[in-house]
Amino acid sequence: MKGFVIKTLINAAAIWVAAWIVSGIQLAQGKADWQHKALTVLGVAVVFGVINWLIKPVVKLFSFPLFILTLGLITFVINALMLLLTSWASTKLELDFHVKGFGAALIGSLIISLVSWGLHLALDDD
Repeated sequence: MKGFVIKTLINAAAIWVAAWIVSGIQLAQGKADWQHKALTVLGVAVVFGVINWLIKPVVKLFSFPLFILTLGLITFVINALMLLLTSWASTKLELDFHVKGFGAALIGSLIISLVSWGLHLALDDD
């Protein structure tokens, strides 16, 4: 349980950084206070974690030949698609998180990967 909470908080921080840097990723539009933004980013992090836990392994399995052909570069595309799917699911769950287009998703997923990698190194799961 502790590992789930840490991973969710790391994902939340990474999504927040991506929304701050990439103009095509919108998190809690308007004049939302920081509490609303924090709850929104935590909800999005949970949705992102569930999507990555359930759907991403299946997509990676079926894209294995492309993984071999592209020497692993298809992983960036898969991560961007998972971020777009998170945006769609967040909209359905009435969370204020939107990703505008594949380019923003690609850059955002790269930032999320780098930030979460760095935070996983800094914060041990144990």
